[in-house]
Amino acid sequence: MTNTSLEYFAHETAVIDSGCSIGNGTKIWHFSHIMSNCTIGEKCNIGQNVVVSPEVILGNNVKIQNNVSIYTGVICEDDVFLGPSMVFTNVINPRSAVIRKDEYKKTHVKKGASIGANSTIVCGVTLGEFCFIGAGAVVIKDVKPFSLVVGNPSRHVGWMSEFGHRLNFNEEGIAICPESNAKYRLANNEVNKIAE
Repeated sequence: MTNTSLEYFAHETAVIDSGCSIGNGTKIWHFSHIMSNCTIGEKCNIGQNVVVSPEVILGNNVKIQNNVSIYTGVICEDDVFLGPSMVFTNVINPRSAVIRKDEYKKTHVKKGASIGANSTIVCGVTLGEFCFIGAGAVVIKDVKPFSLVVGNPSRHVGWMSEFGHRLNFNEEGIAICPESNAKYRLANNEVNKIAE
């Protein structure tokens, strides 16, 4: 069902609470719930059975696969990918009988980051630009830009380009993305994109 007064699509089974800002071209699919006061950018795709909790911020072109819950305190910048059934948390020490709503921790997912299926992001971390979180990883600390992490707990195993290709650095610390020919430099255990 499309509401013609709006510039986004919401399936008839989706629930959108009051106070939300939803950008042009965004699609919200079956049984998803967008809770109050969320900010969702343009051209996002929100899959089936997704919950976006109050005051979550999603940038433009964020892709959310099925069965993902994005809890209060999460910020996703532009071009973030959230794989199927991945998990965010927002409290470090939850107990059913203890109310900790004033203890929510922020989780910041930077531009272009990809989070693989069934991975878990423990709250309070920052995922750097264009990082890649492997399927099933459990992230408990910050992830550097362009970093590839896998496992439980996650560990750094390599570097990725903006296009999602594994970077192989030469002796001078230079790698070239095979898809874009962009160049990257590795120095002091940090990767930066350099002139193409």
